[in-house]
Amino acid sequence: MLYEFITTHRDLVVTRTREKVASRSVPRPTEIEIVYGVPLFLDQLCARLLTNREPGATDIGTSASLHGGELLSAGLTIGQVVHDYGNICEAITELAVELESQITNDDFRTLHLCLDIAIAESVTEFARQREQTIIKRDMEQLGFLAHELRNLLNTATLACEALRSGSVGVGGSTGNLLEKSLVAMSQLVSRSLAEVRLEAELPRRERILMANLLEEIEIAATMEAKNYDIQLSITPANSGVMVDGDSLILSSIVINLVQNACKFTRARGNVTLSTRVTPERVLIDIGDECGGLPPGKAEELFQLYEQRGTDRSGLGLGLAISLKGARAIGGDISVLNRPGTGCVFTVELPRSSAD
Repeated sequence: MLYEFITTHRDLVVTRTREKVASRSVPRPTEIEIVYGVPLFLDQLCARLLTNREPGATDIGTSASLHGGELLSAGLTIGQVVHDYGNICEAITELAVELESQITNDDFRTLHLCLDIAIAESVTEFARQREQTIIKRDMEQLGFLAHELRNLLNTATLACEALRSGSVGVGGSTGNLLEKSLVAMSQLVSRSLAEVRLEAELPRRERILMANLLEEIEIAATMEAKNYDIQLSITPANSGVMVDGDSLILSSIVINLVQNACKFTRARGNVTLSTRVTPERVLIDIGDECGGLPPGKAEELFQLYEQRGTDRSGLGLGLAISLKGARAIGGDISVLNRPGTGCVFTVELPRSSAD
């Protein structure tokens, strides 16, 4: 009886369910849910009722697994999947009552059984595919990291062997190459540790004195500028200005932005590091002379593996990690494009109420 009811009033059930999905505030509905998800489960339900098998039959579970995977690929959340199924069940029940259809208790039990199976299988498949996606991303990232470390280590080893042979001096280009390789390895490890801290959700909330932080950063930043033959100008922070955040993550963010600025600034160009203060926020500006960005490219800089310029050293992870770190400690990062001149990256942080 339920099968006949659904097939007869299919369009009405789909319309009613779509209205429910569209009016939902949490989780926020999407077009693919409304257009694609609603009729798919209804077709699954009809197939289950038509087979009229014993409770526990796996047909709807199998199709629901596929549905869960498809929804994951489409970018839906598991909350949306569960709510979609629930909205369909509500729509069928309400329409049956409104139209005074003679549907048996067994039919309603079948409806809820199908709902339970579909949700369980979709959640399982959704979680499985999400885990696979995370593992694949992490393995890819680890592979890039290992590759980059190996290259830097090989360069440092060759430079060290050349120095030990006595044929070249420590103060020459080979010594500089060794220094650059060691600095790059240190930076890569520091950035990776900051990312691990973020993935583990371990950001600390502490008061950071900006003057002290910039003094610590100045040492590494000056070495970076020297390696790239760049003039670095650092404006000291106002005395007593403090921010709330994680000093390790914040230091990693600023150093990474300075590294990028030096990397893409023309030789003998200028990189600046300064701070601005408002009653509620502290803004750290890192300016470079990269020549500016093409229209529409500023937004792409914070994507994973995105690299700019002809220098392809590094993994293209730094800006994405920096943005994630800034948001984890309550801040944000933006970029101002100055065509023909360069870019200014701004780290915006909550100012500590203590200063």
